[in-house]
Amino acid sequence: MKTIENKEELYTESVHHYVNRVFEKVKKRNPNENEFHQAVKEVFDSLIPVLVKNPHYIKQGILETIVEPERVISFRVPWVDDEGNVKVNRGFRVQYNSAIGPYKGGLRFHPSVNASIIKFLGFEQIFKNSLTGQPIGGGKGGADFDPKGKSDREIMRFCQSFMTELSKYIGPDTDVPAGDIGVGAREIGYLFGQYKKMRGGYEAGVLTGKGIGYGGSLARKEATGYGTVYFVEEMLQDQNLSFKGRTVVVSGSGNVSIYAMEKAAQLGAKVVACSDSNGYIYDKKGINLETVKRIKEVEKKRISAYVTDHPEAIYTENCLGIWSVPCDIALPCATQNEIDSASAEMLVSNGVKAVGEGANMPSTLEAVEIFLENNVLFAPAKAANAGGVSVSALEMSQNSSRLSWTFEEVDSKLQAIMKNIYQNSKEAAREYGAPGNFVVGANIAGFVKVADAMIEQGVI
Repeated sequence: MKTIENKEELYTESVHHYVNRVFEKVKKRNPNENEFHQAVKEVFDSLIPVLVKNPHYIKQGILETIVEPERVISFRVPWVDDEGNVKVNRGFRVQYNSAIGPYKGGLRFHPSVNASIIKFLGFEQIFKNSLTGQPIGGGKGGADFDPKGKSDREIMRFCQSFMTELSKYIGPDTDVPAGDIGVGAREIGYLFGQYKKMRGGYEAGVLTGKGIGYGGSLARKEATGYGTVYFVEEMLQDQNLSFKGRTVVVSGSGNVSIYAMEKAAQLGAKVVACSDSNGYIYDKKGINLETVKRIKEVEKKRISAYVTDHPEAIYTENCLGIWSVPCDIALPCATQNEIDSASAEMLVSNGVKAVGEGANMPSTLEAVEIFLENNVLFAPAKAANAGGVSVSALEMSQNSSRLSWTFEEVDSKLQAIMKNIYQNSKEAAREYGAPGNFVVGANIAGFVKVADAMIEQGVI
């Protein structure tokens, strides 16, 4: 018996070495791409028990294959500003994995966009999309263009130039982009209009997040924020807890944040803080969501304007300071790596009970470890923020069948999807010896489906 145990330990150790070798190869092939390395390491660390139990994944080279995008597209985007000056940005589309469906993932317009960020987002998207149960593969794209401070005409010209090149590589059955940071309904409209012009036909399913009047889905705007709260509520209920009566802090003040706040409030929580890239507001009476919606969705102002209408609230410069606000539930919904180890320690010391990631990878690996070590319920992004892409897939279904579902129908389907993601992640974590660890569970549940499909389709 001792010999058998030793053999098992030796094999497990050899799998560790194998995973480390593949990861070192990833870093060597992709130097200075820290966000991408972080995303790969998180997934790889979770998969060791899967590889021990299923050695055929090693023999088939699934790790080596899945970390390599099927296609990486980089292109220049020239456009003309309102003063007649020619500007040039860089555009990207990473078509990462199509084993279970056409590439699916958002477009991000932000100065920080580079190959590393797009690859990390695309890699995450593989597993997130797999978790939804919908037939969609992983992809991501964007440009280092900043819509802030630009006129509608400038944004239109940029979008038209961007889509002129991107249109060569996408289609309803090939690659279906959506919105992300910096790409909302306005940008999707301009992009869709140019795609129609370039392709000479009406292919509604080529983009999701469209306006309701031309093929969009009800509840898409709310989906990511609502979905995050639905997942966290399932996690809480398993511990005989809920949002009711809880104090909540939500970072950001875009679509994800606004509708996470809305759903948390509907479930009985009091949201006391939110932020933008400049700073955060704290309102001990509870954030007035209608004011936030007006400021951010209508007036397009900074969140500091909130205190004009609510002088009892406090505005503080430095958005990362929001994690110093005591809360029961933290919902990071702004951007990657906004919660570092120091912020995580602060949240824990202030008694946080649950963290639900509404943004993509908003917690560093060190922060996640702190949450797990302190028994904080933790909902990782690839599971908790899958609501947006889930409803995007539902939008694709409506476009294919020329149907339009009611808000209630879409929301009901979204709730069912998020419950399934929770249960599948929970079961995978339990099966592979990490009960209650939804990082491990989500990574494994998402991986196995894609890996099996890759093997069944052969070496391609």
